[in-house]
Amino acid sequence: MLELRNIAKMVGGDYHIYPTNLTLKRGTLNVLLGPTLSGKTSLMRLMAGLDKPTEGQLLFDGKDVTGKRVQDRSVAMVYQQFINYPALTVYENIASPMRIAKKDKATIDREVRRAADMLRLTPYLDRTPLNLSGGQQQRTALARAIVKNASLVLLDEPLANLDYKLREELREELPKIFALSGAIFVYATTEPSEALLLGGNTATMHQGHIAQYGSTIDLYRNPVDLVSAKTFADPPLNIIALTRAGGSFLLNDEPAFPVPAHLSTIADGPVTLAFHPHHLYPAPANGGAAIKLSAKTLISEIAGSESFIHLDYAGNRWVMLTRGILDIEPDRQVDIYLDTRHLMAFDADGRSLATPQQAAA
Repeated sequence: MLELRNIAKMVGGDYHIYPTNLTLKRGTLNVLLGPTLSGKTSLMRLMAGLDKPTEGQLLFDGKDVTGKRVQDRSVAMVYQQFINYPALTVYENIASPMRIAKKDKATIDREVRRAADMLRLTPYLDRTPLNLSGGQQQRTALARAIVKNASLVLLDEPLANLDYKLREELREELPKIFALSGAIFVYATTEPSEALLLGGNTATMHQGHIAQYGSTIDLYRNPVDLVSAKTFADPPLNIIALTRAGGSFLLNDEPAFPVPAHLSTIADGPVTLAFHPHHLYPAPANGGAAIKLSAKTLISEIAGSESFIHLDYAGNRWVMLTRGILDIEPDRQVDIYLDTRHLMAFDADGRSLATPQQAAA
C-alpha cells in the first residue's frame, strides 16, 4: 500500500503540489486525470522518489520511504517520451532491469519472452530500437517496466505519442496486463475517455490539487464539485448560471425551463447547471423528455462519424455532440433539445448540489 501523508512540493515559494493525502492499494489501477500542468507528473515524481517533497511523508507498506533513493525503491516508470537503450536489442532492453537485479538466465529468458508475447514484440526481439516504429519502441519500454516486477509502476501518458489505431489497441490491452500483476499502477492522462476505458480508480487533478479520488465511473457520474466535473468532460462541459424560483430556472428573470425532479430539493436562488454535450440534441429525443431551446450556431466541426456543433445560447457557449454528419451554417437560429434529466447542479463555490446519480441513489 502506498500512502501520501500531506505530501507537498514547493518551488520558489509556490506550491506545485499542494498538501495531498492519498492511499493506493496493491493490485489497483489508479488514473491521474487532469489537463497539462495540473500536477500529474510532479505527483508521480514524488511517488517515485525522483523528487523530494517539501512537506509530508511517503509510506510504502507502512514504512517511511520519503528520503529513500529511487534506486533503492521497487519502482518502474514509463514516460510519454519512450526511453530505450539505443545500442541494445529489444531483448536486451527488456532484460536490463532483471540483469541489474542479478536474476538467473532462465528466469530472464522466460520473463522477457512472456512480456514480449504480451505486447506483441516477439518478432522484433533481435532488432535495436532505431529499427522499430514509435509504437514498438513504446511497447518495449512498457515491457521493460513489466518485467522489473516493481511494486509501483508509474505510467506518464505512455500512449500519447502513438498512432490512433495502436493507442486504441493498447488501451484495451493494458487493463488485462495490469490485472496480472499485484503491483500498484498509476497512470497519468489528459483524456477522460482513456480514464473511463481503463476503469479502476481515478484522481481528478487541477492546479496541483487532487479534486476528487474514487471509482472512475463514480467520479464521472457523481463529481463532488465543478472542477472535477469539468476535468471529466471531453468535449468541454456545457455550463449556465441560472436562478431557481419555485418550479422554474430563470435566465435574466425570465423562465428558461422547468426544474427537473432530481433537482427539486435545491433551494431557491443562484445555481450553476452543467451537462455533457451528448445530452444536447438537434431533434426531439428520448421519448419527448428533452425540452426545446433556441440557440445560434457558431461553427460545425465534422469528425468522421460525429459532429460537434458550437452554439450560443443566451450568451453561453455550448457544444452539441451528435452522431453522423451535421453541417449547419454559422449564425443560424436553430432549435436544440436538452435532456434535463442529466443536469448537474453546483452552488456559488462550485460544490455539487445534486447529480442524476445522486438523486437516484
